[in-house]
Amino acid sequence: MNAQVRKLFFVLVGLFVALILMTTYWLWKAPDLEARQGNPQLILQQLTIDRGSILASDGKTPFARNQKVRRKQLGRTWYLRTYPTNELAARPVGYSTIERSRTGLEESMNDYLTGSNANLDTLLNNTLDKLRGITQRGNDVVTTIDAKAQRTAQDALAGHCGGAVALDPKTGKVLVWASQPTYDPNLVEGHFGQIQRDAAGAPCTPAAPLLDRVSQGLFIPGSIFKVVTATAALESGKVTPSTTFEDPGYCIEYGKKVLNFADQNGPEVFGTVTFAEALENSINAVFCEVGKRFGARAIIDQAKKFGFYEKPPIELPSDEISVSGLYQNGHLYDPKDPNAVDPGRLAFGQERLQVTPLQMALVAAAVGNDGTIMQPTLVDRILDPDGKVIQQSEADTWKEPMKPQTAAELTAMMTAVVQGGTGVAAQIPGVQVAGKTGTAETGRTGENDTWFIAFAPAQDPQVAVAVALSNQSGTGGATAAPIAKEIIEALLR
Repeated sequence: MNAQVRKLFFVLVGLFVALILMTTYWLWKAPDLEARQGNPQLILQQLTIDRGSILASDGKTPFARNQKVRRKQLGRTWYLRTYPTNELAARPVGYSTIERSRTGLEESMNDYLTGSNANLDTLLNNTLDKLRGITQRGNDVVTTIDAKAQRTAQDALAGHCGGAVALDPKTGKVLVWASQPTYDPNLVEGHFGQIQRDAAGAPCTPAAPLLDRVSQGLFIPGSIFKVVTATAALESGKVTPSTTFEDPGYCIEYGKKVLNFADQNGPEVFGTVTFAEALENSINAVFCEVGKRFGARAIIDQAKKFGFYEKPPIELPSDEISVSGLYQNGHLYDPKDPNAVDPGRLAFGQERLQVTPLQMALVAAAVGNDGTIMQPTLVDRILDPDGKVIQQSEADTWKEPMKPQTAAELTAMMTAVVQGGTGVAAQIPGVQVAGKTGTAETGRTGENDTWFIAFAPAQDPQVAVAVALSNQSGTGGATAAPIAKEIIEALLR
């Protein structure tokens, strides 16, 4: 009898343990199951969850929040998403709707915003709330975006097709993420056609207001890529800032002349110059010769050290991040045969290069941060419904593309660009700015891609920025540098 009781006891204990394990498993897997497209409860559940807010870096300005729309409908309170600042942070924040699903942080941070994050304490509390009929509340996401500087950037970009991004080079925190033309996320639900009509006057074809030109937009870099080429040359130890070159106004590539850009407020022929002067005055001929000397493979390998050919690790959906690099027939192109790439044109940012503003801001940040790129982040912290911090971002190294000595040499060279070279329009009284202009030929008459990348203050950087504009008739120094200056001033204030 005692033996039978013992057997029964162990069977019951085993069943009890199995029940606990199964219950815990299904609680843990609940968010994944609820998120499946075929789940018939998904739409209803979205309407009954008090989704958390998405806030600016001050923890007060709401970029996205919930609004009660009807009480006691099917016995529950219903909620719809609203965006109080309208278009201000539409690109990084995205939208969450019934009709068109989600984008941006609304998608990537959905588990936290709905309180469905894989945290056992959160899951148990939400399960108890459901059993008691209490509304499930989500967590708040506090971003790194500075609302005032964000407004400055959006206003400065108005009337253009382009993107601007600024970050703290020491921490990787994104301070500004602006794209034009933009849209009002409040219109996505029920008024989607209005978004396209509002963007119809934008000077780009197509206007594509839903395209995030910071992380998705691919632009030809032009001369801002000379910073990457210069890094490869300096890191080799075979070139220093004082190494001299002869500039006849052109270089010979495959039997043809590659000319210096003619509209840089200076002569087309510079004669004998140092490598530092070649960057300061953005001399194509010198960088063409550098490209020929080192070869395409060395330059591509250096670009990869900056993060080219991979997606920067930032809290956005993967399909909203484009990869920077060479492209061929619309696809990323990493040539096995380096002879298949023109090293001279590659060196000054033409060839088949396409890059995002996010990637080029990280290049600037690397120089400003002693050769180290910190992992970029849009999320500063996550708060539970009671305001308690449940997750705090930490600064992590992503890439180390150069030695500190190389970064110091490039800082001096880029400072000269703003002090007396092609980037004088970015000068700020009392603040040393280190920068580089870019004017890329697109093959369309009068429709250049223009750029400015920079960091400031040059000796103790707090801001790294990239501005890219398409369909421009002027140069990067005339069109993009003044916008970057406004953004830097707004952040340093």
